Amino acid sequence: MLQAFRNGRIFTDAGFETGKTLLVRDGRIEALLGASQVLGADRVIDLQGRRLVPGYIDTQVNGGGGVLFNEKPTVASIAAIGAAHRRFGTTGFLPTLISDDLAVVELAIEAVRDAISQKVPGVLGIHIEGPFLSPERRGVHDASKLRTIDEEALRLLSTPHGGVTMVTLAPEETTPETIRALTDAGVIVSAGHTDATYDELQPALANGLRGFTHLFNAMSGLGSREPGAVGAALASEDSWCGLIVDGHHVHAETLKIALRAKRHDHFLLVTDAMPSVGAETKSFQIQGRPITLVGTINGDKIVDGDGRLAGAHLDMASAVRNAVDMLGLKLDAALRMASANPAAFLKLEGKLGRIAAGQDDRLDVINTWIDGEPATA
Repeated sequence: MLQAFRNGRIFTDAGFETGKTLLVRDGRIEALLGASQVLGADRVIDLQGRRLVPGYIDTQVNGGGGVLFNEKPTVASIAAIGAAHRRFGTTGFLPTLISDDLAVVELAIEAVRDAISQKVPGVLGIHIEGPFLSPERRGVHDASKLRTIDEEALRLLSTPHGGVTMVTLAPEETTPETIRALTDAGVIVSAGHTDATYDELQPALANGLRGFTHLFNAMSGLGSREPGAVGAALASEDSWCGLIVDGHHVHAETLKIALRAKRHDHFLLVTDAMPSVGAETKSFQIQGRPITLVGTINGDKIVDGDGRLAGAHLDMASAVRNAVDMLGLKLDAALRMASANPAAFLKLEGKLGRIAAGQDDRLDVINTWIDGEPATA
């Protein structure tokens, strides 16, 4: 099947280009040609002047469509979450499991393995956020679930399943050798829910720590005498930083300062989305605790019974808009933070995140294409 996308503004490495035709064969981008070149395409899609951009890649998706991954770690749940977020332009995602027992972690990994083998649209792997976290920075994670990484946990986290495994941990709660063992096994290791000092993070970075989960939130802050995890993240040129741009998790001016301190190509937008995204759900439970969506002057937020933030009511299309409106980013930069940058963070830049020859076809919000298949005909 050869499809031709024409008459649009196509976002490439050079920015938005007009007068071009994008050819996609069997789910992979084949070429970007002149406007009139369709070369016997089986199907021509007229974009009617709209923007065509790479599909968004979200590395932190706890839920959506009324489903929380922790509560139902199944293939059906992954499919429902993916379908909910696809409406907002997310065509690649990591279903995210917050701190839980290892038996639940194993069930979640098995569900992801089955979802990938069954070609559930958009699923790229799994994000295991905890339970290897700092008790002092656990946020809404259940304290009774927290633990250190032993041999059993290391074996489980290193189990291949056909996709990406991302693990968020507190580096001070483990060892540099364990971080090296995980990275050598192909795991993407990110620091989060951490009370680590700047000095404690240096050996972790030297042994493969790749990123920082939701920068500023649930981590030691930047101080005058102790740079903390935030300082380590911004000082490290090679590390990646996830940003929740929802108007609640981090003040816009704080994010602007971070963006002035570090290369933009090492920031990625994340949603930290909960079941309310793409659903009428106003309340749900996390491990038996009530969680509620409440309206504020700055938009909806999700809190637990004590008023603490418990994930976000955020989709990637809104995250991109917020990055432009709240942070003053140019649209090009915001789009890359939602597509090319997370693809590179996950080491998938050769397949996803860009409109260029050889990339998978994961594209637009008016409609989305995953492996060449549109959401709506």
